[in-house]
Amino acid sequence: MMLMRTDPFREFDRLAQQVFSSARPAAMQMDAYRSGDDFIVHFDLPGIDPESIDLDVERNVLNVRAERRSPAPEGAEVVVAERPPGTFSRQLFLGETLDTERIDASYESGVLTLRIPVAEQAKPRRIQISGGGSKKQLSG
Repeated sequence: MMLMRTDPFREFDRLAQQVFSSARPAAMQMDAYRSGDDFIVHFDLPGIDPESIDLDVERNVLNVRAERRSPAPEGAEVVVAERPPGTFSRQLFLGETLDTERIDASYESGVLTLRIPVAEQAKPRRIQISGGGSKKQLSG
């Protein structure tokens, strides 16, 4: 499995926010899938300044942090504030089969996209078998 797990407390935190209507920003929503030799992750981060996004990987743990500031100028009377400002973060535990040295990140239309290549040693390879007068190929 490419993506081993997400923070087990994140779902509890999200439920607690719904129950208690906490003012803390919700966790960033995510889609993740494998496409060919890449593992793709999309994070919803609308209204985020790309300069505020911080990504780092340590021991196969990917940390994503971003900050959204209020668009209202100081002293303005806020009538509705459903997009809370603050720092958003998400932690992913990546499988050993991913090449964390070559992560490509882009931000477009409010979506942060990470493209993580599958490590060369994790790709299926053909093994040549010789002997018995003929050669066979097995995939494995």
